[in-house]
Amino acid sequence: MSTATMTGRPAARGETRAVPTALGGLLASARAELLRLRKWPAVWVLATVWLLLNLTFAYLFNYVAYATGSSGFSNEGVAPEALLPELLPAAIPSVLTGGMPMFGGAIMFILGALAAGSGFGWGTWKTVLTQGPGRLSAFGGTLAAVGVAVVAVVAATVALDFAASTLIAVVEGQSIVWPELGALAESVGGGLLIFGMWAAAGVLVGVLTRSPALAVGLGLVWSLVIENLLRGVGNLLSGVEYVTNVLPGTAAGSVAGALGAGAEGDPDGAPGVLTVLDGGPATLLVAAYLVVFAAVAALLMRRRDVV
Repeated sequence: MSTATMTGRPAARGETRAVPTALGGLLASARAELLRLRKWPAVWVLATVWLLLNLTFAYLFNYVAYATGSSGFSNEGVAPEALLPELLPAAIPSVLTGGMPMFGGAIMFILGALAAGSGFGWGTWKTVLTQGPGRLSAFGGTLAAVGVAVVAVVAATVALDFAASTLIAVVEGQSIVWPELGALAESVGGGLLIFGMWAAAGVLVGVLTRSPALAVGLGLVWSLVIENLLRGVGNLLSGVEYVTNVLPGTAAGSVAGALGAGAEGDPDGAPGVLTVLDGGPATLLVAAYLVVFAAVAALLMRRRDVV
């Protein structure tokens, strides 16, 4: 490797500009993508929308219901005094993933679709792949950046839940009991898998359609409408349920249900949370979807023309 390449300065006359290694190209692409995502207002808007949704439906509505003596959001038939334990820090592991399978997953899908699909409309993929590192290194940087964004959003969600639940405990004069570390780690891991799978699905659809707007529309229709309709049909027709039981939304909802989030249809359930699959199979299925979505997207980027 030449001195110019190692120091990062432009190559002088007579020097050979060495091609970066695959790992070097991957790291450089990841840094560039992280900078782009960090400075992109749409990413901050998506993260803020999710955090507000999580705060509102997990804590604000139910606390208002508890304070006023009415039933909380999706808690018909639940006594108001029974809502308080779910608003305290010890309940964070079961509360954390409640909104992730449906609403949070849709937002992460949009994030992945924008991160991968915007480069086609802007022409940046053509520039990067003709002047930058190899295709897999460049696209791997995008996947890595999206993964870092997912980790950051989950970490912010955990911090927000701790802050909200601790504030409620102090206001209501309750003793602060922190959640068990093992249960919290399982919940955070499940949240990372759920968000990571939907973000990878967004990346794949963004690459397939080469249009962030179309990818976002298809993702929202699939996650919010089509899967629910298919599960409804599966409850009526025998045989269809074997297909609906292994859909991405079903697997993600089952992971949340296994972690203690109330299942949809229960008095204290959340939309998208299911108990169709056990925790172990659901986790493996979500992880498999994540890997397959990312691998297929990378294969398409490697073999297809980006013009």
